[in-house]
Amino acid sequence: MENVIPQQWASPCGNQCTHKYAALMQIPWRVFCKKGCNADGDTWEECLAECDEICYKDPVLKDQQWSAYIDRSPGAVNYSQDCFNACVTGCGYKFEICKEKVDQVRPRPLPSEPLPEVKPPTSPAATKPDEPAEDVPSTSA
Repeated sequence: MENVIPQQWASPCGNQCTHKYAALMQIPWRVFCKKGCNADGDTWEECLAECDEICYKDPVLKDQQWSAYIDRSPGAVNYSQDCFNACVTGCGYKFEICKEKVDQVRPRPLPSEPLPEVKPPTSPAATKPDEPAEDVPSTSA
């Protein structure tokens, strides 16, 4: 049986991800880079779309924004952007795209903070606190 060294166990694309994200603190980004290598898309554009889907929280159920919380994406905006950049790097390795073109790809723009819900002001009570309201009969027990 032929001797197989560990570098031969992974695809060349995966090996490039391992080399680029070699530091211990970069392991999550190495994983997302390899997801780019293994993306199902047959084109560079499809691979980028898959990175977008992998790295950003979107509603899992159509028209149900709350369901984004159960999406398995990284979550925090800066993590999503780092995930996207790593995944795009993997797509670049997979499709042999030059580094300059890979570096030009930008993640989704940062979401703007949702505006606080404005409630209409309540009108002051027509009666004084110690007077009964008109619709409450003045009866005693």
